[in-house]
Amino acid sequence: MTATDFPAETTMATASSRSRTDRRMALRGLAFVAPAALLLIAIYILPMIVLAAFSVTDYQLGALSIRFVGLQNFTAAMDDDVFMRAFANTVLYAVIVIPFGVFLALGVALLVYNRKRSRAFWEVAYFLPVTATLVAMATVWQFLLHPSIGPVNAAIKWFGFEPVAFLSNPVLLIPTMAMIGIWQVLGFNMVLFLAGLTAIPKDLYEAARLDGARNPIDRFFTVTWPILGPTTMFVVVTTSISAFKVFETVAVLTKGRFGSETLLFNLYLEGFEYSNTGYAAALTLIFLAIVLILSIWQTVHMDRKVHY
Repeated sequence: MTATDFPAETTMATASSRSRTDRRMALRGLAFVAPAALLLIAIYILPMIVLAAFSVTDYQLGALSIRFVGLQNFTAAMDDDVFMRAFANTVLYAVIVIPFGVFLALGVALLVYNRKRSRAFWEVAYFLPVTATLVAMATVWQFLLHPSIGPVNAAIKWFGFEPVAFLSNPVLLIPTMAMIGIWQVLGFNMVLFLAGLTAIPKDLYEAARLDGARNPIDRFFTVTWPILGPTTMFVVVTTSISAFKVFETVAVLTKGRFGSETLLFNLYLEGFEYSNTGYAAALTLIFLAIVLILSIWQTVHMDRKVHY
């Protein structure tokens, strides 16, 4: 053995030691990741697999037999008048809640942000609906909108008009529930916009003023609105998901009467009231696909216009 062989052996030993160290580090990383990964699989992945399996069967809760039906549940949903009405109601609800829930929250945030002494009070006042249980608050809204003993109709009659059946008139049902939905999301969205406004450097407003944007409206469109782009995108996506998930107000206020079904409420009826587990699983996948496609479309579409 010559002296020149020792560097080669030393290099091989070093590489082997480094390889063992890398493997140990990789195993340690997997050990740290394993609990979260197992929890993710148990809570999200496995239920989705079971849901997909049920969606292609005719399984009913408690039944002793099960039969594979393929895509029959999905095609039946397209021909189901109740499902299509629930889909139309949910879309109408979302069309009302999303723009008003976003832009009203932005307006309130701008007003509250400029308050000095009373800012904390208004923040708490607007955020309280977020902390309240929607089921309990829906009961309160049921009393407020009651056609005979509700304060809202009492005020309407005091002005000389006929009482309005907010919760039994099919034309007014979805807009009324959308108003409650706006009331519910307004405080949360306001807090998000307040956080975005607080992060805007004051120097930008001064620079905009020196560049000729002396009007507050001009400064809003040149500084505030562009910088709030990421916050606005997040608020729009979360509000859209919340709007499509409307359930409590329908369950408490109307129980689906007068043609007020929504997607989640229809899913609940099929799965838990009628025990059509296979059909309800198919409706759930359709609902998840709608929300996923809407969220991705909003993110991709708005991300092109957002300045980070």
